[in-house]
Amino acid sequence: MAERVLDYFEMKIEKEAWQIGEAFLQGILLEVSSCPKPGLVSTISMGSHRDMNILTFMVGSAVISSTFTLCAQAGRNHTGKANELLPILRKIGIVSEKRLLEATKGVNTQRGILFAGGILCGAAGFLSKKGDINLKELFKLTTRITEGLVERELLGLSLDKKKLTAGEQLFLKYKATGIRGEVERGFPSVQNYGLPAFKEAVENRVSLNHCLVHTLISLMTAVEDTTILWRKDKETLINVQKTAQNLLDMGSVFTKEGLREIENVNKDFIKKNISPGGSADLVAVTVGSYLLENGHFPVRIL
Repeated sequence: MAERVLDYFEMKIEKEAWQIGEAFLQGILLEVSSCPKPGLVSTISMGSHRDMNILTFMVGSAVISSTFTLCAQAGRNHTGKANELLPILRKIGIVSEKRLLEATKGVNTQRGILFAGGILCGAAGFLSKKGDINLKELFKLTTRITEGLVERELLGLSLDKKKLTAGEQLFLKYKATGIRGEVERGFPSVQNYGLPAFKEAVENRVSLNHCLVHTLISLMTAVEDTTILWRKDKETLINVQKTAQNLLDMGSVFTKEGLREIENVNKDFIKKNISPGGSADLVAVTVGSYLLENGHFPVRIL
């Protein structure tokens, strides 16, 4: 059995770290529970997946739940330079990833959010020592923590490497930097699409579920989604982005026509085996980030 994270990193957990971890745990649980989501796992559907369902995600979420808190505490404990925090966070992530895959029988449910959320929680913990967390400062800090990540891990790749990861293969084929690029650039998709969409939905007083779905659709218009690239190709990704923009133009979750079309697109994506998993991870990041700044959701949960 893989090592328990808490055994591997024995540290006193402060309330600020618990609060940061809980925000991102809410993000993952809410993202997977919302519906309808084109091609994605939800409480009522396996989406376009055949190796995972809502139970797989619940098992994975429970196993990695402590990771975000530990990363936040690591950030609070850190006294060195920002980029010196990354190796510490990665050690926590490596142990957590082993436990995740063990629990899900080898199914990759949450590697992307484990990496992105871990970095953000570490950054949030670091910032929390000063008081309240400002999201602009938080995203700037993630760029400092991961500075040079894409160059170090992707730019020097060649096909001669014996075993390439999915992310490495996609970079060589499409120059897609995936979640590494998103994090190193300070989560531009979350800043420019995820958070504005979530706040728009909140202002329109729709349910929390619809806030999440609208955020996903907005992210799908712009995210370089490596899950789509891995399953399909660049042309499919471009078509998905256009489809998502059309959903927004139809009113998204704010109109009956928009909701009806989201359902239709979901059926189409399932039929074509399309899954915007990268965008889904960034919905979770969006929710976690929103909670760090606002503390709660000012909309009805039901």
